[in-house]
Amino acid sequence: MAVISPPSAAGRAARSRVRGGGRRWVGWGFVAPFLIVFALVFLAPIGYSVYLSLFRDQLIGGNHFVGLDNYREALKDHEFWSGLTRVGLFLLVQVPIMLGIALLVALALDSGRLYGRNFFRISIFLPYAVPAVVASLMWGFMYGKRFGLVANIDDTFGVSLPDPLSPHLVLLSIGNIVTWEFVGYNMLIFYAALRVIPQSLYEAAEIDGAGQWRIITAIKIPAIRGALVIATIFSVIGSFQLFNEPSILKSLAPNAITTYFTPNLYTYSLSFSGQQHNYAATVAIVMGVVTMIVAYVVQLRGMRKEV
Repeated sequence: MAVISPPSAAGRAARSRVRGGGRRWVGWGFVAPFLIVFALVFLAPIGYSVYLSLFRDQLIGGNHFVGLDNYREALKDHEFWSGLTRVGLFLLVQVPIMLGIALLVALALDSGRLYGRNFFRISIFLPYAVPAVVASLMWGFMYGKRFGLVANIDDTFGVSLPDPLSPHLVLLSIGNIVTWEFVGYNMLIFYAALRVIPQSLYEAAEIDGAGQWRIITAIKIPAIRGALVIATIFSVIGSFQLFNEPSILKSLAPNAITTYFTPNLYTYSLSFSGQQHNYAATVAIVMGVVTMIVAYVVQLRGMRKEV
């Protein structure tokens, strides 16, 4: 009668490695569709933009490799820095106002003391469903000094309101449009975070005799700090990507909105009007790096505060 010897330790280790390798390949098979799409729609465009930024189209000789010369030129470009300064000012003023209004609305909805809460929530969120182009056209018509709502008020009451599309007020007018569009979006983020706060915290605060203001400052706002950080990061990125509103209003206020009003508008003008594709790719890469750094700093500070 034959005796079957137990498998050796080396054989067991070999079979374990085979099974482990198979599991790893199965895992890669699951994530492969995402990796392919990610490489095609994200990594490939960035790589091609970096490639374009290293060349310059010259009158004699065509496209030439210039290395980092385009980046040196961008860092000394007055028009680029003018647009970047403008969106930086827009970020510092508009984002806190927008997020502050959204937070107040979310707290009002969460308080349970607001009559018609569901209708109010939908009404605040509804502007987010309006496309940016449509919102810019609508507000541009109302801003019109010769044909819009401002002109009608002037004619009806015999007054002379400031022109919202003047060079001194156009950035404020764009901030009003963006705030109108995105208050509801940020409100929904804050409201969703408020709804998952454990009720036990409110019960403990009630036992301790805490008032509503104390509950807001000691429980609600600290509990949604993560949502505040996320909304701030999204708003920072959106501010640096400002394009639709000034692009639409440019035809209504050509003296106030220049081709370099924002970095994205400047990049668009360079590429499609000036046919400077290489330099446009350079400006886009620089703006991407600036946006990434600022967003990372905001996230880092938010995480430190949370800890």
